[in-house]
Amino acid sequence: MLSVLRRARKSLGRFAILATALAVSACVPGTGPGPSTGSGSGKVQVALLVPGGSGQASDAVLAQSLENAARLAIADLKGVQIDLRVYNTAGSPALAAAEAQKAVAEGAQVILGPVFAQEANSAGVAVAASGVNLLSFSNNPDIAGNNVFVLGSTFDNTASRLAAYAVRQGKGKIMVVHDRNTAGELGKAAIDRGVRAAGGSVVAVGSYEFSQNGVVGAAPTIVRTARETGAQSIFLTADSAGALPLVTQLLADNGLSSADAQFIGLTRWDIPTATLGLPGVQGGWFALPDPALYAQFQSRYSAAYGEGPHPIAGLAYDGIAAVGALARTGQSGPLTKAALTQGAGFVGVNGIFRLREDGQNERGLAIAQIKGGQATIVDSAPRSFAGAGL
Repeated sequence: MLSVLRRARKSLGRFAILATALAVSACVPGTGPGPSTGSGSGKVQVALLVPGGSGQASDAVLAQSLENAARLAIADLKGVQIDLRVYNTAGSPALAAAEAQKAVAEGAQVILGPVFAQEANSAGVAVAASGVNLLSFSNNPDIAGNNVFVLGSTFDNTASRLAAYAVRQGKGKIMVVHDRNTAGELGKAAIDRGVRAAGGSVVAVGSYEFSQNGVVGAAPTIVRTARETGAQSIFLTADSAGALPLVTQLLADNGLSSADAQFIGLTRWDIPTATLGLPGVQGGWFALPDPALYAQFQSRYSAAYGEGPHPIAGLAYDGIAAVGALARTGQSGPLTKAALTQGAGFVGVNGIFRLREDGQNERGLAIAQIKGGQATIVDSAPRSFAGAGL
């Protein structure tokens, strides 16, 4: 118990918000959902904006991993030529905008990246008049729209998937428990939308100040409210780098665990893998990309580069997968919004996904339950989008 609390206090002290960005041979683009494009062999110039050049080791590692994943995807393409050009943004919105403009001037038909939301927003605005679309690696819906798409799994997508599953399992009376910070408020709103769309009901909302004392003080009230309202599920916005270790443990200590009301996580509860061993998360559900496809990607990436990929590197592969599928049309000029948002979607190493007109995305996610420190799939990721004509 004490070790769990120590770890949780350390996590809360960092005040880190990872959200869901950690947020991906059988994953060859064009073998799954994609447009009927015939047998053309168009060549597409793709600009990849990565956070290299900032002087931060973590940015350099991420930049290289994104490039590696993109090149692995290109190697998998059949009958398609991709001219990949890499531009370093140093994590700077101003430099991202300048590099995006440079890429377009050099002939880029579509831009992949950058990673950070402010960078992506600046880059998108900078090239909006050119007609070139930008597929960012962010999961922030606030920057989505016009010529900017987000490839990262969003709160809304995750909340909708989990809420629909909870309703089908007879656990649709849901209490939302969230951090009192920006990520927590956004997560709460996404859960509310997802629950209502799934036909469930939000019977209560509990929150805590994003601090150790805040969680300690709020836990008894959250437990009491859950009991009084008859909540069948507790949907938490916390992540493993923040309040999750402490809040789940204190709820259990106050008499509420997944054995009493189903715990559901808006964020990945398997990153880092040590999170799976926390006593408070046992029995809980969370969503994740198709694990079978992603495991193949990890294995192939490790074989090619001698180390594992960064957790979001698969998004670069997915971006190339989408571009590769569309390149078979032999299209010249910028890849159009209409082409990028075609309903059948695409398949990448994170499973199926499609881009929406509003710049957000839908991803086919699996649902896992934590049992004995292991994540077990209880509802597989879909392999096609219903109603998409597949």
